[in-house]
This record gives sequence, C-alpha cells and structure tokens, in this order.
Amino acid sequence: MSRPALMLMVRFKSALPMEEITTIMEERAPEFEALTGLQQKYYFYDPELGEIGGLYLWASSEDLDAYRDSGLRATIAKAYQAVGEPRVEVFRVLKALRETP
Repeated sequence: MSRPALMLMVRFKSALPMEEITTIMEERAPEFEALTGLQQKYYFYDPELGEIGGLYLWASSEDLDAYRDSGLRATIAKAYQAVGEPRVEVFRVLKALRETP
C-alpha cells in the first residue's frame, strides 16, 4: 500500500445495540472493499462518548470525492440508525511513521 493522501473520519451515536452494529459492519464491508482508492478502513468505538465510526485512508482526493458523492456514503446514517448528524472530518496525511512496502 502506498502512503495515503487523505484520512476521513466519521463519528456518530447509534440507536442500535453493539451486536447489531457489528453485524451491519460485517455485511457492508464488501461494498467498502470494492471502492476505488480506499486503502484501508478502520471501524471504531469510543466508549467515553458512546460513538462509533470509521477512519478511512484514501489514495487521492478524487477517490474521496467519488465516495462522498456515492450512494454507499449516503446510506451510512440510515444503516446504523445514527442519532443526530454524523461528524465528518477530513485530514491531509503529512507523514507516515512506518512506510509499508
């Protein structure tokens, strides 16, 4: 994997129990695996805030923009029964501590 150009972080609270959340993650994973330019996605849970989310590593801004305009992105809040609007942040990657081959 080459160094990603961008990181996208999405965080939100869900009305669903954790076991249902993890089932949805597993079911939807192949759709994310098929995305052009998505180098990695980490699913996470913040127990202090009660939020779940995803940290995405993108190869280029064009790939991220294509995802942002996709139907898959548009279904996240509904699929996970998000409470309120998801928080979305985009970061430019400056350096990787460990370069991967």
